[in-house]
Amino acid sequence: MQEKLSNSHLKKLQDVEYNYKTIEEQIVNAAEKSGRHRKDIAFMAATKTVDAEIINHAISLGLKYIGENKVQELLSKYDYYNLDNCSLQLIGHLQTNKVRQIVGKVDMIQSVDSLKLATEIGKQSEKNNITTDILLEVNIGREESKSGVMPEQLEELLCQIRTIDGISIRGLMSIPPICEKKSEISQYFALMNKLFIDIKDKKMDNVSMDYLSMGMSSDYYEAILNGANMVRVGSSLFGARIYR
Repeated sequence: MQEKLSNSHLKKLQDVEYNYKTIEEQIVNAAEKSGRHRKDIAFMAATKTVDAEIINHAISLGLKYIGENKVQELLSKYDYYNLDNCSLQLIGHLQTNKVRQIVGKVDMIQSVDSLKLATEIGKQSEKNNITTDILLEVNIGREESKSGVMPEQLEELLCQIRTIDGISIRGLMSIPPICEKKSEISQYFALMNKLFIDIKDKKMDNVSMDYLSMGMSSDYYEAILNGANMVRVGSSLFGARIYR
């Protein structure tokens, strides 16, 4: 039985290596098609339900960014991550009462969508004598089931948040609706890219449009073609989710 488990574990690591190489090739291809280079695109692994040992194996292959969805899961794995050359970020919805648990542990919070949340991040960051990088999450598909600020309210929220001490706005994040056709999802990505460029052109204080984080396993290629410079890939790297 032990040998069987060992073989299964080895196969899992080999699959991650194969998938990592494949994704890298796709990113290179999409970057070139969009007139950029591989170094212009940040490849983040979405690590929800993935064991720390598997995550660390991906980091050993060259992975530079990992993103967790839930605070509780992030904290349970925190002491086991190998973060010497890797950035840990929160990409899932964050409740205000859990901010203090992760400020100082993550390099960036990608899911900020309200003044209340940003204020608490700033408050906890100042307590820790740090500045926390954030992305503003945009509900580009206007879906009731998803968090994120509506596109037309984005600039107003930016103006409110950028004056908060203890935080630095580094860009935008979005999770578009599930679409059957690549052309449909590409339209949402193009809208996000337009917002990103428009805000960058305004040159607001404490607003650095460094990251446009969009695109997941099923559509990261299209996201890159439409301006994404950070993609969040989970199941294409680690395999289908195993929910506990």
